[in-house]
Amino acid sequence: MALTKSERSSLRSRLFRHLDGIVTAPTAFTLYQSGILDHIVEKKESNLLSIAKQFNCNEGYLNVALRVLCSQGWLTQKVQNDGADINFKITPEGEIALKYIPLYESSVRFIPYAIKLENFIQDGFDPESFRQLRVLIEQQKNAYGIELTRDETEKEVQGQVLNHIEGLIAGPLIVSLGINGMFHRYFSLAPFKTEEFSRHHEQMKTIIDMFAFLGWFSEKSGIFNFTDTGLFYAKRASAYGVTVSYLPTFMHLKELIFGDPAILWNKPEGSPELHVDRSMNVWGSGGAHATYFQKIDEIIIELFDKPIEEQPIGFADMGCGNGALLVHIFEVIWAKTRRGKMLSEYPLFIVGSDYNEAALTATRDTLNQAGIWAKVVWGDIGNPDLLAKQLKENYDINLGDLLNVRSFLDHNRIYSEPEKSEAPVSLSSGAFAFRGKRINNAEVVDNLVEHLGKWTPYVRRFGLLVIELHTIAPELAAKNIGRTAVTAYDATHGFSDQYILELDCFLKAAEAAGLHPVPSLQTKYPNSDLATISINVLKAEEFID
Repeated sequence: MALTKSERSSLRSRLFRHLDGIVTAPTAFTLYQSGILDHIVEKKESNLLSIAKQFNCNEGYLNVALRVLCSQGWLTQKVQNDGADINFKITPEGEIALKYIPLYESSVRFIPYAIKLENFIQDGFDPESFRQLRVLIEQQKNAYGIELTRDETEKEVQGQVLNHIEGLIAGPLIVSLGINGMFHRYFSLAPFKTEEFSRHHEQMKTIIDMFAFLGWFSEKSGIFNFTDTGLFYAKRASAYGVTVSYLPTFMHLKELIFGDPAILWNKPEGSPELHVDRSMNVWGSGGAHATYFQKIDEIIIELFDKPIEEQPIGFADMGCGNGALLVHIFEVIWAKTRRGKMLSEYPLFIVGSDYNEAALTATRDTLNQAGIWAKVVWGDIGNPDLLAKQLKENYDINLGDLLNVRSFLDHNRIYSEPEKSEAPVSLSSGAFAFRGKRINNAEVVDNLVEHLGKWTPYVRRFGLLVIELHTIAPELAAKNIGRTAVTAYDATHGFSDQYILELDCFLKAAEAAGLHPVPSLQTKYPNSDLATISINVLKAEEFID
């Protein structure tokens, strides 16, 4: 029987709570272990600067951590008008949560094993890692000894904590199984035995039994079938991927907050990133972003269906990754637009640019396999002048004659102190840091204005097609637990020096840089005040119809 709308909504809420848990459990436990949460309870109200001084913290990452708990409804924050300090208070729910936070310990201590699960699924667990997993599974089945109370507020917190732990255990397993093909159409539609999926079938059976306990599978005589609940999550396995990919960061959370804030960045040049599993991140983002690319198609069709004199000569993707978006946009133009029927007369100039040399190599391979002519060049999102110079000198292409495209990239720019400050009062509730140092929210906005301003000369006419990630106010997040993944976004990006602003702050910064959204092409997800994803075409006001 198919899931009802109400059942799907409930399962989606649980998924969001799982994502909350992957970041909240290690954050809350680290703060609890240090005594900071007891300190806030004792004081009833405390400010960021005094906490950082008393507990010898890196102020920026401490702020990120405390804001995570605000978004879960356990603390409240009040940013001073000038942004110099932030006051935090414990909530009634937070006081209740304090006695359950110690239950996070075993799942948090499993994180070093969790980041290896993809290999364990392929090659089998070593005895100690498998023992640890079995202990966690048994604790989970026994609800960590929690007896649900009749008090509605405490019961809500109990459920919140249990969902957090479930997420931190199940999330990495879901991703590892997904990457290894467990949710391939064959397995999801046909009955199967664990022997068909893994030669380490006894270990695999333990994992599948856990998911059967959660209602994902039915089992009869050693043969498993996906339930409707299981199929719901299997189809959304990639939704866990991006958050789980940041577990290496959360494994070092204590050091980030109380020790060396650059521990994840002090590495030989060219060596793999330490803060994120990049291949897992790409896998997760590829699946999770498919919905947004459907809207991109509509925009591309509209822009390349215009009279030829009103069209850009081509398009450029900054942060092109493996080149898949370049191929996709070309195919949309070729198959679905007027321009596609005129390519012999008006060929498309296609540019892929990335900071990462490995990405450039992957892009060239992707384009060659697709038989698409394009220029692939090194580029830095913070230096469009250099890209423009390269294109003009080497290929006689004007960057400003192209439609510039990028997805989920501007918030990942390298921060630099703004040359001038225009906004003494912060409009953002976010928590921002660079290598542990807290950045005043107004300065983050000013930095974004200057960053976008560098691009204004090149996108003013044909536009910047941008998909961007956003935060929302923590008090709004706290009122909508189970309806948004923003806590996970804030934590993963905050601890890795990325700068996601509220949607209205982002658009105001763009306008200050001389770029305005084309109203007819604007979209946000969800289409409410909980929006954390936006799609816009930004251009100079005089070029908006």
